[in-house]
Amino acid sequence: MSSDRGTTVGFRSERGAVLMALMLTTGLIAIDVTILATAVPSVVKELGEFDQFPWLFSVYLLAQAVSVPIYSKLADTIGRKPVILVGVGLFLLGSILAGAAWNMGSLIAFRVVQGLGAGAAAPMSMTIVGDIYSVAERALVQGYIASVWAVSSVVGPALGGLFSQFVSWRWIFLVNIPLCLIAGWAIMRNYHEDVTRTRHRIDVAGALLLTVGLTAVILALLEGGNAWEWWSVPSVASFALGLSALAAFPFVERRAAEPVLDLSILARPLIRTTTMVSLGVGGLLIGITSFVPTYLENALGVVPLVSGIAVAALTLGWPLAAAVSGRLYLRYGYRRTVMLGSGIAVIGTIALAASGPWPNPVVVGAISFVIGFGLGWTAAPSLIAAQASVDWSERAVVTGVNVFARSAGSAVGVAIFGAIANNVIAAGRGEHDYATIVAASTWVFVAIAVTAVLTWLAGTRMPPGTIDAPAYAQVQVEPAAD
Repeated sequence: MSSDRGTTVGFRSERGAVLMALMLTTGLIAIDVTILATAVPSVVKELGEFDQFPWLFSVYLLAQAVSVPIYSKLADTIGRKPVILVGVGLFLLGSILAGAAWNMGSLIAFRVVQGLGAGAAAPMSMTIVGDIYSVAERALVQGYIASVWAVSSVVGPALGGLFSQFVSWRWIFLVNIPLCLIAGWAIMRNYHEDVTRTRHRIDVAGALLLTVGLTAVILALLEGGNAWEWWSVPSVASFALGLSALAAFPFVERRAAEPVLDLSILARPLIRTTTMVSLGVGGLLIGITSFVPTYLENALGVVPLVSGIAVAALTLGWPLAAAVSGRLYLRYGYRRTVMLGSGIAVIGTIALAASGPWPNPVVVGAISFVIGFGLGWTAAPSLIAAQASVDWSERAVVTGVNVFARSAGSAVGVAIFGAIANNVIAAGRGEHDYATIVAASTWVFVAIAVTAVLTWLAGTRMPPGTIDAPAYAQVQVEPAAD
């Protein structure tokens, strides 16, 4: 089911062309993570509705989260290639539409299309890596994938700042057009798979419950205390609808012939704990990347390029750590590596919260680098541990659950952080008041620190032992090479 297997890892190996194609696809998502955050103040300045800006992240992440399980199921039945190509195509369409948005509402709607594309592109890239490389090889491949994030961590915020400051924020979306075209062409040309196509059923009921549940909860969080009072009828109704839908979701999934999210795999301690870690990583990542630029630009009046550099520090620390994480988990095990990484993230987030009342772009940048470094030793090892514990037939589902958790953590996380910020701002003197924006940002940073602690606690629950321990090692059934 995979491309030809060579004996080496690198661009000159038999799988080198596929690796480059996956790096290009990863680059689409990597740049999007960082390029928008620095442009938010410019977007709000032109389109207005500051209190709605968290929706730009929430709807994108929500669309990604609910679509990942569907794409993962399809990938295990019709193959990885058509799914990843659909993802790149949707991301291209969403980028074109977002670049032409005429108000905040239309931009939010077009971000949904982008999110649907990211829901296929991101997990399929990781799944294909899991298909064509062994556990030991993935430690080396992680360095290549990490280099994409390293380059994007510098290019993304820089482009976001430059476009916003000197051209137009619309180019943060339009720049995706050539990248999508190149990535799609590279995948079509270089990645080949043999697939025995099977009939499949789409779990419509499960998908609807998941979408309605998460959307209603996020709506209640972002609009509570803003569009309506917390204990008003709309607020209570939104929470009730969302929580009821999410509560009914597991029961529907148990009866589904092909559940949109196979919750049975969460009965395995390793999958359950790595999923919880991924949930926390998603919240931490979106908390820093979406609120640090607004914090610096509104509190200190720094230009988008400077705030972009502060965010780049986080997304630079992440891939640098991820690139060497393989050496750690191969020697000391997944659990110890994840605990070390998440522990570093805890220290960094506490420092960020403590320094909140005294905004300084240099300090924020340095702390962001520490947090990113910690996440680099957390995200990749936990995902690889989950992938290594299953064979080919379950790998896309396991990867999809992990990516879903990260996306859901980001979607709900940005809603919670946005609710905190909006309510502090509403109680203060508005988003242009220095003391108000500093107070709002500081409380958001406190919430981020709490999220980091919870992530570390989830990491401590991972099974102990090295990668060869029974909890991690499992015979993997690989398909024959082309």
